[in-house]
Amino acid sequence: MSTHDIGVRWMGHATFVLTSPEGYRILIDPWLDGNPACPPDAKDPGRIDLILVTHGHQDHMGDAVPVAARTGAPIVATPEICDFLTSKGVRHTHEMNKGGTQTIGPVDVTMVHADHTSMITDGDRRIPGGEATGYIVGFSNGYSIWHMGDTALFGDMVLIAHTYHPDTALVPIGGHYTMSPQEAAHAIRMTGIKTVVPIHFGTFPVLNGTPKELSERCSDINGLQIVELKPGESVCL
Repeated sequence: MSTHDIGVRWMGHATFVLTSPEGYRILIDPWLDGNPACPPDAKDPGRIDLILVTHGHQDHMGDAVPVAARTGAPIVATPEICDFLTSKGVRHTHEMNKGGTQTIGPVDVTMVHADHTSMITDGDRRIPGGEATGYIVGFSNGYSIWHMGDTALFGDMVLIAHTYHPDTALVPIGGHYTMSPQEAAHAIRMTGIKTVVPIHFGTFPVLNGTPKELSERCSDINGLQIVELKPGESVCL
């Protein structure tokens, strides 16, 4: 694998830390303390410069407030989620919506569609969290990573790929709440992406899709590289 000085660390489930060539650290879907897949030594992600939240479910933003308080990192999310986080004391948010792009530090952050629901849990209350999203993170060296968020298969994945040309995709494969390996394989074919990191599997028994099944279903795709990480592991892309 040729490297572009982009660090990718999987913290388990859908939580990642991306590190830019400049050392800028981006935490996506911060769920650490309550995440059974997150190793003990990854519960504290260290210095974080930016936080991205794909949607309002607890297993994607459960630690957004404490991490923002500890690190001072701004949070990017939909207006609905940003309003909620502000009400919980988060001081710096950068709200946006699908189709928009913001330049924050050395990265460009584009919010794209994901086909899923979004509900915020606040104690015993459930609050509408707007719509679910994914992100394309573009780095200063031209490399880009698509975190698909929680999503079903949908046809406009093709438009997203053809518009933004992501080099790597972080693709949910667990099934039940998101794509299974069957749907994920179709998404990979549709988009033409050649480097894939499987995510959102194995955290709970119901998320029973596996990288092995994904690899088998994609065995006919020339040039595809499936980067299988264990929670806590890192790769340089």
